[in-house]
Amino acid sequence: MDNSIYLHQVDIWIKKNLWFLLDKHQTPPMIGEEAMINYENFLKVGEKAGPKCKQFFTAKVFAKLLHTDSYGRISIMQFFNYVMRKVWLHQTRIGLSLYDVAGQGYLRESDLENYILELIPTLPQLDGLEKSFYSFYVCTAVRKFFFFLDPLRTGKIKIQDILACSFLDDLLELRDEELSKESQETNWFSAPSALRVYGQYLNLDKDHNGMLSKEELSRYGTATMTNVFLDRVFQECLTYDGEMDYKTYLDFVLALENRKEPAALQYIFKLLDIENKGYLNVFSLNYFFRAIQELMKIHGQDPVSFQDVKDEIFDMVKPKDPLKISLQDLINSNQGDTVTTILIDLNGFWTYENREALVANDNENSTDLDDT
Repeated sequence: MDNSIYLHQVDIWIKKNLWFLLDKHQTPPMIGEEAMINYENFLKVGEKAGPKCKQFFTAKVFAKLLHTDSYGRISIMQFFNYVMRKVWLHQTRIGLSLYDVAGQGYLRESDLENYILELIPTLPQLDGLEKSFYSFYVCTAVRKFFFFLDPLRTGKIKIQDILACSFLDDLLELRDEELSKESQETNWFSAPSALRVYGQYLNLDKDHNGMLSKEELSRYGTATMTNVFLDRVFQECLTYDGEMDYKTYLDFVLALENRKEPAALQYIFKLLDIENKGYLNVFSLNYFFRAIQELMKIHGQDPVSFQDVKDEIFDMVKPKDPLKISLQDLINSNQGDTVTTILIDLNGFWTYENREALVANDNENSTDLDDT
Protein backbone atom coordinates (compact mmCIF):
# COMPACT_ATOMS: atom_id res chain seq x y z
CA MET A 1 0.00 0.00 0.00
CA ASP A 2 1.43 3.41 -0.90
CA ASN A 3 2.01 6.15 1.67
CA SER A 4 -0.84 8.47 0.63
CA ILE A 5 -3.50 5.75 0.90
CA TYR A 6 -2.18 4.59 4.31
CA LEU A 7 -2.22 8.12 5.75
CA HIS A 8 -5.66 8.71 4.26
CA GLN A 9 -6.97 5.60 6.10
CA VAL A 10 -5.44 6.77 9.41
CA ASP A 11 -7.22 10.09 8.84
CA ILE A 12 -10.59 8.32 8.31
CA TRP A 13 -10.07 6.19 11.48
CA ILE A 14 -9.45 9.25 13.67
CA LYS A 15 -12.34 11.15 12.07
CA LYS A 16 -14.93 8.39 12.67
CA ASN A 17 -13.86 7.46 16.21
CA LEU A 18 -13.38 10.97 17.50
CA TRP A 19 -16.68 12.25 16.11
CA PHE A 20 -18.55 9.28 17.65
CA LEU A 21 -17.03 9.93 21.11
CA LEU A 22 -17.61 13.68 21.04
CA ASP A 23 -21.20 13.25 19.92
CA LYS A 24 -21.82 10.72 22.69
CA HIS A 25 -20.47 13.11 25.35
CA GLN A 26 -22.11 16.37 24.26
CA THR A 27 -23.26 18.57 27.14
CA PRO A 28 -26.82 20.00 27.02
CA PRO A 29 -28.50 22.34 26.35
CA MET A 30 -27.86 22.67 22.59
CA ILE A 31 -27.60 26.17 21.14
CA GLY A 32 -29.61 26.05 17.93
CA GLU A 33 -28.01 23.17 16.03
CA GLU A 34 -24.60 23.59 17.70
CA ALA A 35 -23.60 20.64 19.92
CA MET A 36 -21.41 21.69 22.89
CA ILE A 37 -19.17 19.94 25.41
CA ASN A 38 -17.97 20.99 28.89
CA TYR A 39 -14.46 20.50 30.29
CA GLU A 40 -15.36 17.43 32.37
CA ASN A 41 -16.78 15.55 29.38
CA PHE A 42 -13.97 16.86 27.21
CA LEU A 43 -11.45 15.10 29.50
CA LYS A 44 -13.53 11.89 29.46
CA VAL A 45 -13.42 11.83 25.66
CA GLY A 46 -9.65 12.44 25.86
CA GLU A 47 -9.23 9.30 28.01
CA LYS A 48 -11.26 7.17 25.58
CA ALA A 49 -9.86 8.58 22.34
CA GLY A 50 -6.54 6.81 22.78
CA PRO A 51 -2.90 7.90 22.46
CA LYS A 52 -3.30 9.26 18.90
CA CYS A 53 -5.50 12.10 20.18
CA LYS A 54 -4.10 12.66 23.70
CA GLN A 55 -2.16 15.83 22.74
CA PHE A 56 -5.42 17.63 21.79
CA PHE A 57 -7.22 17.15 25.12
CA THR A 58 -5.45 19.79 27.18
CA ALA A 59 -6.67 22.76 29.22
CA LYS A 60 -4.77 25.02 26.79
CA VAL A 61 -6.68 23.76 23.73
CA PHE A 62 -10.02 23.94 25.59
CA ALA A 63 -9.31 27.54 26.68
CA LYS A 64 -8.32 28.47 23.13
CA LEU A 65 -11.75 27.40 21.82
CA LEU A 66 -13.76 28.76 24.75
CA HIS A 67 -15.68 31.85 23.66
CA THR A 68 -18.94 33.23 25.05
CA ASP A 69 -20.87 30.15 26.14
CA SER A 70 -22.54 30.91 29.50
CA TYR A 71 -22.16 27.25 30.56
CA GLY A 72 -18.38 27.29 29.96
CA ARG A 73 -18.53 24.84 27.04
CA ILE A 74 -16.89 24.72 23.65
CA SER A 75 -18.37 23.85 20.25
CA ILE A 76 -17.87 20.18 19.35
CA MET A 77 -17.66 21.06 15.66
CA GLN A 78 -15.00 23.73 16.24
CA PHE A 79 -12.90 21.35 18.32
CA PHE A 80 -13.32 18.53 15.80
CA ASN A 81 -12.22 20.80 12.94
CA TYR A 82 -9.25 22.00 15.01
CA VAL A 83 -8.11 18.40 15.61
CA MET A 84 -8.62 17.36 11.99
CA ARG A 85 -6.60 20.33 10.78
CA LYS A 86 -3.72 19.44 13.16
CA VAL A 87 -3.87 15.75 12.25
CA TRP A 88 -3.96 16.63 8.57
CA LEU A 89 -0.93 18.95 8.90
CA HIS A 90 1.02 16.30 10.81
CA GLN A 91 0.16 13.55 8.32
CA THR A 92 0.87 15.78 5.35
CA ARG A 93 4.25 16.72 6.79
CA ILE A 94 5.04 13.00 7.20
CA GLY A 95 3.62 12.25 3.74
CA LEU A 96 5.67 14.97 2.05
CA SER A 97 8.83 14.04 3.98
CA LEU A 98 8.61 10.50 2.58
CA TYR A 99 9.15 12.00 -0.89
CA ASP A 100 12.10 14.13 0.24
CA VAL A 101 14.72 11.93 -1.41
CA ALA A 102 17.62 14.18 -0.37
CA GLY A 103 16.33 14.33 3.24
CA GLN A 104 16.99 18.08 3.42
CA GLY A 105 13.47 19.44 3.97
CA TYR A 106 12.61 20.30 0.40
CA LEU A 107 11.03 18.66 -2.66
CA ARG A 108 12.22 18.77 -6.23
CA GLU A 109 9.72 18.83 -9.09
CA SER A 110 9.91 15.06 -9.62
CA ASP A 111 9.36 14.46 -5.85
CA LEU A 112 6.20 16.55 -5.83
CA GLU A 113 5.01 14.87 -9.03
CA ASN A 114 5.31 11.46 -7.32
CA TYR A 115 3.48 12.75 -4.23
CA ILE A 116 0.53 14.09 -6.24
CA LEU A 117 0.38 11.01 -8.49
CA GLU A 118 0.02 8.77 -5.42
CA LEU A 119 -2.53 11.18 -3.93
CA ILE A 120 -4.94 10.96 -6.91
CA PRO A 121 -6.63 7.65 -5.82
CA THR A 122 -7.44 9.19 -2.38
CA LEU A 123 -9.34 12.15 -3.91
CA PRO A 124 -12.93 11.17 -4.86
CA GLN A 125 -13.35 14.32 -6.96
CA LEU A 126 -10.69 12.96 -9.36
CA ASP A 127 -12.34 9.54 -9.75
CA GLY A 128 -13.52 10.37 -13.27
CA LEU A 129 -10.08 11.30 -14.62
CA GLU A 130 -8.81 9.06 -17.40
CA LYS A 131 -5.49 7.40 -16.52
CA SER A 132 -4.09 8.76 -19.80
CA PHE A 133 -4.66 12.30 -18.43
CA TYR A 134 -2.82 11.67 -15.12
CA SER A 135 0.55 12.97 -16.38
CA PHE A 136 -1.05 16.22 -17.63
CA TYR A 137 -3.03 16.57 -14.40
CA VAL A 138 0.12 16.11 -12.27
CA CYS A 139 2.03 18.64 -14.41
CA THR A 140 -0.84 21.16 -14.05
CA ALA A 141 -0.99 20.71 -10.25
CA VAL A 142 2.78 20.79 -9.67
CA ARG A 143 3.22 23.97 -11.75
CA LYS A 144 1.05 25.97 -9.34
CA PHE A 145 3.28 25.03 -6.40
CA PHE A 146 6.49 25.84 -8.26
CA PHE A 147 5.23 29.02 -9.91
CA PHE A 148 4.30 30.61 -6.58
CA LEU A 149 6.72 28.95 -4.14
CA ASP A 150 9.89 28.89 -6.26
CA PRO A 151 10.05 32.41 -7.74
CA LEU A 152 13.85 32.21 -8.19
CA ARG A 153 13.38 28.97 -10.20
CA THR A 154 15.78 26.91 -8.09
CA GLY A 155 13.89 23.71 -8.94
CA LYS A 156 13.02 22.90 -5.32
CA ILE A 157 10.53 24.02 -2.64
CA LYS A 158 10.77 23.80 1.15
CA ILE A 159 8.25 21.38 2.67
CA GLN A 160 7.62 24.07 5.31
CA ASP A 161 6.52 26.50 2.54
CA ILE A 162 4.22 23.87 1.00
CA LEU A 163 2.51 23.35 4.38
CA ALA A 164 2.24 27.09 5.06
CA CYS A 165 0.49 28.00 1.80
CA SER A 166 -3.17 27.28 1.01
CA PHE A 167 -2.58 25.12 -2.08
CA LEU A 168 -2.59 21.82 -0.20
CA ASP A 169 -5.92 22.82 1.38
CA ASP A 170 -7.30 23.33 -2.13
CA LEU A 171 -5.85 20.04 -3.34
CA LEU A 172 -7.16 18.05 -0.38
CA GLU A 173 -10.56 19.74 -0.65
CA LEU A 174 -11.02 17.23 -3.49
CA ARG A 175 -11.51 14.53 -0.82
CA ASP A 176 -14.99 16.01 -0.30
CA GLU A 177 -17.47 13.97 -2.36
CA GLU A 178 -20.08 16.73 -1.98
CA LEU A 179 -17.87 19.56 -3.30
CA SER A 180 -20.05 22.15 -5.02
CA LYS A 181 -19.74 22.92 -8.73
CA GLU A 182 -18.78 26.51 -7.86
CA SER A 183 -15.94 25.32 -5.58
CA GLN A 184 -14.67 23.01 -8.31
CA GLU A 185 -14.64 25.81 -10.88
CA THR A 186 -12.56 28.10 -8.64
CA ASN A 187 -10.16 25.34 -7.52
CA TRP A 188 -7.10 25.08 -9.80
CA PHE A 189 -6.63 21.41 -8.78
CA SER A 190 -10.15 20.18 -9.61
CA ALA A 191 -10.76 17.94 -12.62
CA PRO A 192 -12.92 20.55 -14.46
CA SER A 193 -10.24 23.23 -13.93
CA ALA A 194 -7.35 21.01 -15.10
CA LEU A 195 -9.37 19.87 -18.14
CA ARG A 196 -10.27 23.50 -18.93
CA VAL A 197 -6.62 24.63 -18.93
CA TYR A 198 -5.44 21.62 -20.95
CA GLY A 199 -8.41 21.96 -23.32
CA GLN A 200 -7.50 25.61 -23.99
CA TYR A 201 -3.94 24.53 -24.78
CA LEU A 202 -5.16 21.92 -27.28
CA ASN A 203 -7.51 24.46 -28.91
CA LEU A 204 -4.65 26.94 -29.36
CA ASP A 205 -2.41 24.25 -30.85
CA LYS A 206 -3.78 24.50 -34.40
CA ASP A 207 -1.06 22.40 -36.08
CA HIS A 208 -1.37 19.67 -33.38
CA ASN A 209 2.37 19.38 -32.80
CA GLY A 210 1.99 19.57 -28.99
CA MET A 211 3.63 23.02 -28.83
CA LEU A 212 2.47 26.62 -29.25
CA SER A 213 3.97 29.13 -31.65
CA LYS A 214 3.72 32.87 -31.01
CA GLU A 215 0.93 33.07 -33.60
CA GLU A 216 -1.00 30.28 -31.85
CA LEU A 217 -0.56 31.86 -28.41
CA SER A 218 -1.82 35.20 -29.76
CA ARG A 219 -5.36 33.75 -29.72
CA TYR A 220 -5.22 33.24 -25.92
CA GLY A 221 -8.12 34.78 -23.96
CA THR A 222 -9.76 37.56 -25.96
CA ALA A 223 -6.95 37.42 -28.57
CA THR A 224 -6.11 41.09 -27.89
CA MET A 225 -2.60 40.89 -26.42
CA THR A 226 -0.05 42.98 -28.29
CA ASN A 227 2.60 41.47 -30.55
CA VAL A 228 5.25 43.39 -28.63
CA PHE A 229 4.27 41.65 -25.37
CA LEU A 230 4.06 38.23 -27.05
CA ASP A 231 7.55 38.80 -28.52
CA ARG A 232 8.83 39.34 -24.98
CA VAL A 233 7.14 36.15 -23.75
CA PHE A 234 8.99 34.13 -26.38
CA GLN A 235 12.28 35.96 -25.75
CA GLU A 236 12.28 35.42 -21.99
CA CYS A 237 10.50 32.07 -21.49
CA LEU A 238 11.87 28.61 -22.15
CA THR A 239 11.00 27.54 -25.71
CA TYR A 240 11.94 24.69 -28.03
CA ASP A 241 12.78 25.81 -31.59
CA GLY A 242 10.81 28.98 -30.85
CA GLU A 243 7.71 27.15 -29.56
CA MET A 244 6.25 26.86 -26.07
CA ASP A 245 5.50 23.54 -24.33
CA TYR A 246 2.65 22.85 -21.88
CA LYS A 247 4.73 23.52 -18.76
CA THR A 248 5.82 26.96 -20.01
CA TYR A 249 2.21 27.65 -21.03
CA LEU A 250 1.05 26.85 -17.47
CA ASP A 251 3.39 29.50 -16.05
CA PHE A 252 1.98 31.99 -18.57
CA VAL A 253 -1.63 31.14 -17.58
CA LEU A 254 -0.88 31.27 -13.84
CA ALA A 255 0.73 34.71 -14.27
CA LEU A 256 -2.16 36.16 -16.28
CA GLU A 257 -4.92 34.62 -14.14
CA ASN A 258 -3.39 35.82 -10.83
CA ARG A 259 -2.20 39.32 -11.66
CA LYS A 260 -2.73 40.61 -8.13
CA GLU A 261 -0.19 38.11 -6.73
CA PRO A 262 3.48 39.10 -6.26
CA ALA A 263 4.79 36.00 -8.10
CA ALA A 264 2.57 36.75 -11.11
CA LEU A 265 3.61 40.42 -11.12
CA GLN A 266 7.26 39.33 -10.94
CA TYR A 267 6.75 37.17 -14.04
CA ILE A 268 5.09 40.00 -16.02
CA PHE A 269 7.49 42.68 -14.69
CA LYS A 270 10.45 40.73 -16.08
CA LEU A 271 8.81 40.84 -19.53
CA LEU A 272 8.08 44.57 -19.27
CA ASP A 273 11.61 45.39 -18.07
CA ILE A 274 13.03 45.35 -21.62
CA GLU A 275 16.36 46.91 -20.64
CA ASN A 276 16.75 44.55 -17.67
CA LYS A 277 17.33 47.49 -15.31
CA GLY A 278 15.13 46.35 -12.46
CA TYR A 279 12.63 49.16 -13.02
CA LEU A 280 10.15 50.52 -15.60
CA ASN A 281 10.74 54.04 -16.88
CA VAL A 282 8.96 56.28 -19.40
CA PHE A 283 10.81 54.59 -22.26
CA SER A 284 9.66 51.05 -21.35
CA LEU A 285 6.07 52.18 -20.67
CA ASN A 286 5.98 53.95 -24.06
CA TYR A 287 7.49 50.91 -25.79
CA PHE A 288 4.57 48.73 -24.73
CA PHE A 289 1.82 51.34 -24.95
CA ARG A 290 2.70 52.20 -28.57
CA ALA A 291 1.58 48.67 -29.48
CA ILE A 292 -1.77 49.30 -27.72
CA GLN A 293 -2.17 52.54 -29.73
CA GLU A 294 -1.48 50.68 -32.99
CA LEU A 295 -4.12 48.06 -32.16
CA MET A 296 -6.60 50.84 -31.38
CA LYS A 297 -6.05 52.30 -34.88
CA ILE A 298 -6.49 48.86 -36.48
CA HIS A 299 -9.81 48.44 -34.59
CA GLY A 300 -10.98 51.91 -35.62
CA GLN A 301 -10.70 53.41 -32.14
CA ASP A 302 -9.34 56.88 -31.43
CA PRO A 303 -5.83 56.44 -29.98
CA VAL A 304 -5.31 57.73 -26.45
CA SER A 305 -2.37 60.00 -25.62
CA PHE A 306 0.59 58.17 -24.05
CA GLN A 307 1.28 61.20 -21.87
CA ASP A 308 -2.14 60.83 -20.18
CA VAL A 309 -1.73 57.09 -19.65
CA LYS A 310 1.83 57.49 -18.31
CA ASP A 311 0.62 60.10 -15.79
CA GLU A 312 -2.24 57.81 -14.70
CA ILE A 313 0.14 54.88 -14.22
CA PHE A 314 2.56 56.91 -12.07
CA ASP A 315 -0.41 58.31 -10.07
CA MET A 316 -1.72 54.79 -9.45
CA VAL A 317 1.63 53.30 -8.42
CA LYS A 318 3.13 56.32 -6.55
CA PRO A 319 6.69 54.91 -6.85
CA LYS A 320 9.43 55.94 -4.39
CA ASP A 321 11.41 57.38 -7.30
CA PRO A 322 9.05 59.59 -9.38
CA LEU A 323 10.75 58.50 -12.63
CA LYS A 324 11.09 54.75 -12.04
CA ILE A 325 8.64 51.96 -11.11
CA SER A 326 10.21 48.98 -9.37
CA LEU A 327 8.58 45.59 -8.91
CA GLN A 328 8.15 46.37 -5.21
CA ASP A 329 6.42 49.68 -6.08
CA LEU A 330 4.02 47.74 -8.29
CA ILE A 331 3.28 45.19 -5.55
CA ASN A 332 2.89 47.83 -2.81
CA SER A 333 0.47 49.90 -4.89
CA ASN A 334 -2.13 47.08 -5.16
CA GLN A 335 -2.62 48.36 -8.73
CA GLY A 336 -0.18 45.98 -10.41
CA ASP A 337 -2.92 44.01 -12.14
CA THR A 338 -4.44 47.19 -13.64
CA VAL A 339 -1.09 48.64 -14.74
CA THR A 340 0.08 45.44 -16.44
CA THR A 341 -3.29 44.95 -18.17
CA ILE A 342 -3.16 48.51 -19.59
CA LEU A 343 0.25 47.80 -21.13
CA ILE A 344 -0.21 44.34 -22.67
CA ASP A 345 -3.84 43.81 -23.67
CA LEU A 346 -6.10 46.01 -25.81
CA ASN A 347 -9.29 44.54 -24.36
CA GLY A 348 -7.95 45.12 -20.82
CA PHE A 349 -7.03 48.71 -21.69
CA TRP A 350 -10.44 49.35 -23.27
CA THR A 351 -12.17 48.00 -20.13
CA TYR A 352 -10.00 50.28 -17.96
CA GLU A 353 -10.69 53.34 -20.15
CA ASN A 354 -14.44 52.72 -20.14
CA ARG A 355 -14.72 51.60 -16.50
CA GLU A 356 -17.03 54.45 -15.45
CA ALA A 357 -19.43 53.87 -18.33
CA LEU A 358 -19.39 50.10 -17.64
CA VAL A 359 -20.16 50.65 -13.92
CA ALA A 360 -23.01 53.04 -14.82
CA ASN A 361 -24.35 50.48 -17.29
CA ASP A 362 -24.20 47.70 -14.66
CA ASN A 363 -26.08 49.93 -12.21
CA GLU A 364 -28.77 50.67 -14.81
CA ASN A 365 -29.18 46.96 -15.55
CA SER A 366 -29.49 46.07 -11.86
CA THR A 367 -32.06 48.89 -11.42
CA ASP A 368 -34.05 47.50 -14.37
CA LEU A 369 -33.99 44.03 -12.78
CA ASP A 370 -35.19 45.48 -9.45
CA ASP A 371 -38.12 47.15 -11.21
CA THR A 372 -39.32 43.96 -12.87
